[in-house]
Amino acid sequence: MTMKILCPVDGTEHAEQAIGIAAELALKLGASLTLCTVNVAHGGGRGVTIPHWTEEEVAAILRKAEADARGAGVKDVHRAVINSREASAGIVAYAETEGFDHIVMGTGDKRGLSRLVLGSVAADVAGRAHCTVTIAR
Repeated sequence: MTMKILCPVDGTEHAEQAIGIAAELALKLGASLTLCTVNVAHGGGRGVTIPHWTEEEVAAILRKAEADARGAGVKDVHRAVINSREASAGIVAYAETEGFDHIVMGTGDKRGLSRLVLGSVAADVAGRAHCTVTIAR
């Protein structure tokens, strides 16, 4: 039974769609909803590691996502920031460690060569997660 839903967000239109679906599920199932942002680290090795977003940008993304979820009627809403070198690995590890039983996330419109070159975080999460994954379009 779904009791804990994780919804990764990045401030895009695709993430907004996922928030709507995650909120609807949380309401219907009486589940808690955690909105998370993965702040991917760039660089490193011999150089400096630089996060993709500033702390202010992460806070703004999560504030907006929480307002959307609460606006949809969800009362049990939480926020989390995941720092990882790879978005999908960070999401999967966090979901498993924190005992989530459902992940709802958006996906871009990548097709053809861009899909092959860039990959898809949603597809990778769906293939690696220990729990049910819903991909919103």
